[in-house]
Amino acid sequence: MSGAAQGAGASHADGRMTAVDPLDRVDELISLIENARSMPMSRANCVLDRGHMIGALQELRAELPTEVRRAVALLEERDKIIDAGRREAERIIAEAEAEHARLVSVNEITVSAEHEGARIVAEARSEAQRLREEVDDYVDTALANFEQFLTRALASIERGRDKMHALREIGTFQGEDTERPLPF
Repeated sequence: MSGAAQGAGASHADGRMTAVDPLDRVDELISLIENARSMPMSRANCVLDRGHMIGALQELRAELPTEVRRAVALLEERDKIIDAGRREAERIIAEAEAEHARLVSVNEITVSAEHEGARIVAEARSEAQRLREEVDDYVDTALANFEQFLTRALASIERGRDKMHALREIGTFQGEDTERPLPF
């Protein structure tokens, strides 16, 4: 008898029982069905021990609520962890906002920081514009080179087609001479 009908779990040498994964049970049932003896004159039907299959399916049904309860417990634990993380994040944000308000209240530091921030932003914008122009120049050069390559390639293709048409016309002309009957 297979593991699907042994009980609610796999047995160890010391008599302990361990839970069997319901998906493993399903795999066992599929294997039983795949390896079952075929009915005579039929490829779709097979012969199975009804009692054995019912027992295996009942065991699977008995195990599923345990697995579902385990999954629900895991989801609840996950929600608790997420809630705790959210509360901690809110606490950290509140502390940060309080510290921010304290720092902003100091007028000299605030004014100095605003001027420094404006200077940094202006430098960053200037640098970004310079980099944008360099990238535009690079892309324009690359596209111009690619355009020249494509122009040369198209010219080469056109010359090749012209040669092919010329050879076809010459070949057709010579073909008419070779189709005459031989003089003997």
